[in-house]
Amino acid sequence: MPDGDRSIATRALTRRFGDLVAVDAVDLEVAPGEVFGFLGPNGAGKSTLVRMLTTILAPSAGSARVAGHDVVHEAGAVRRAIGVALQEVGLDPLMTARELLTLQARLFDAGRAEAAARAERLLAMVGLDEVPPATRVGTYSGGMKRRLDLALALVHDPRVLFLDEPTTGLDPASRAAIWREVRRLNEEDGVTIFLTTQYLEEADRLADRVAIIDRGRIAALGTPASLKAEVGEEVVELELPDPDAARRAADVLAGLAPRRSLSGARARLYVTGAAALVPEVVRRLDAAGLPLRGLSVTQPTLDDVFLRVTGSGPAGAEAKEATP
Repeated sequence: MPDGDRSIATRALTRRFGDLVAVDAVDLEVAPGEVFGFLGPNGAGKSTLVRMLTTILAPSAGSARVAGHDVVHEAGAVRRAIGVALQEVGLDPLMTARELLTLQARLFDAGRAEAAARAERLLAMVGLDEVPPATRVGTYSGGMKRRLDLALALVHDPRVLFLDEPTTGLDPASRAAIWREVRRLNEEDGVTIFLTTQYLEEADRLADRVAIIDRGRIAALGTPASLKAEVGEEVVELELPDPDAARRAADVLAGLAPRRSLSGARARLYVTGAAALVPEVVRRLDAAGLPLRGLSVTQPTLDDVFLRVTGSGPAGAEAKEATP
């Protein structure tokens, strides 16, 4: 498929800040109607790449096309074709939701009546239509502000929607509501969605494909299922009383599981034939005087893929490999 027919296509896309190469010759392709998850540790280049794709930041080298338009030479056409909901929600706290949505629609050349109709439709879409009309946005909860920001990004019916960590800081119910709306937009309206997130469960549930960026380069790319299959091992997860006990447990079990990871009071062992190893795991921990608070055997998750690719958790150093 030619680059112009793809929703997003980059070729050797690069951004430098002095001697720092934040994005290093990235090639990506996102098909129309795809939900594409974009993951990486803090400082890996996620936000820089999104800013280039949304015309906020110019590339240092390479090229990118979004909705068929070059992000440098056709920046205006790109902006008309995309919706953007960034991580930091910037909403005027003194305005009402209807005022903000109507204003946004008017800025995209909608007439007065059409702008008002769009505002009502979008408020209903994101579940804010029952909020009293005179309520100022400054009184909204975090989840309500996220949903309003999503509605603002959709006011001009974009072909491509960029969501930058849309559920960070939300409670589980608000997060689930955003997930439902993202999936509906994609499945019913055919919107292509480029999603950056630090919640790997979010990417696993929503994304058709996932890319992991590390140190400015794409370190892994594929469907969530294919990336998890590449881990190639089952996971024995142990819950210990505290992080020190988890570290000791990882050392005690080094002979059974050469590859292990730690996150707080949890230790994860990557092994084949996990079920058969469980009795020996319990025996060795008991002999070492390390009481277990919980044990489970699972298949690899995107967290395990992320750790294997980057050596850290999605927020940087939340998890780490514990190898000999």
